[in-house]
Amino acid sequence: MNPSLIDVGIAGYGCSIPERSVDNNYFTRFFETSDEWIMQRTGIQARRWLKDDEKPSDMFTAASERCLEKSGVNAEDVDLIILATVSGDHLGVPATACIVQDNIGAKNAAAFDIQAACTGFLYALSVGRQFVATGAYKNVLVIGGEGLSRIIDIYDRGTSIIFGDGAGAVLLQPHETCQQGLIEDITLGADGAGAQFITRPRGGAMEQITPDILSEGTHQLRMKGREVYRFAVSRMTELMAWAMEGQDPEELSIVVPHQVNKRILETATAKLDLPPEKVYINIDKYGNTSAGSVPVALCECLDAGKIEKGKLVVMAAFGAGLTWGGARLRW
Repeated sequence: MNPSLIDVGIAGYGCSIPERSVDNNYFTRFFETSDEWIMQRTGIQARRWLKDDEKPSDMFTAASERCLEKSGVNAEDVDLIILATVSGDHLGVPATACIVQDNIGAKNAAAFDIQAACTGFLYALSVGRQFVATGAYKNVLVIGGEGLSRIIDIYDRGTSIIFGDGAGAVLLQPHETCQQGLIEDITLGADGAGAQFITRPRGGAMEQITPDILSEGTHQLRMKGREVYRFAVSRMTELMAWAMEGQDPEELSIVVPHQVNKRILETATAKLDLPPEKVYINIDKYGNTSAGSVPVALCECLDAGKIEKGKLVVMAAFGAGLTWGGARLRW
């Protein structure tokens, strides 16, 4: 990082997971499957979904409020809110970050959404870091979260069994202020040639939603599993290797990866000879919460005491776009 810029740290964190738990047997009413089949291929036992009367912004708000409480910062002192999501309350307008801003009473904050799918939290973290590093803002709230249960096709076995809902948030401050969670480095990338691998094929501004599209369900999420699997294994391995290049392996406290698939995480871990206990996995109980998975996992690691003071935390994610990102923190 440019020496003229300010070091940035994480002052606080918070997450929110819906109470409704959906186990694998739920899907047997929609297509041929079983708990054993889903467990073997994904490692997912259950996932959390919003209740009918809940909104994605409810989760984003709750995670933000918990984050500010842990940070000891009043909402009025937040300068900027960046929300990473592909499943906000509305179809892009207005930005759900603005709804969160109003909900938490951050009346002095600017607010916008960012969209990089499962990599969204790391993209938002990178953007927020710049605002603090340049001295433009002192308190930047970064949220990653999804209500993916609202945009899946329940009859599509390739996606409906995988995705869940959840949100996590962190507050960025100058490191000299918060004295923890130093963001040492971040890397981001994209390859638009793979855009068709994870997509909502129809119903965007390119093509208005019609009764035919609604009946087909082609406005809902679709994923080409084999292509994504190959991409994910190689990219996760590369991101972990990037984060630890030139670092003492003994300094690694925990790897906090995007919870895409348990088999993918185990394969990448084995390729790098990382002890399994050094890689945090919670996909079994939450499923893939896209932009919510990394911040939720980070919150759980911190609450469980899995992150040692002064040691390294590696975060890695990849998703639709195709996009990817990695970050190295020293807690």
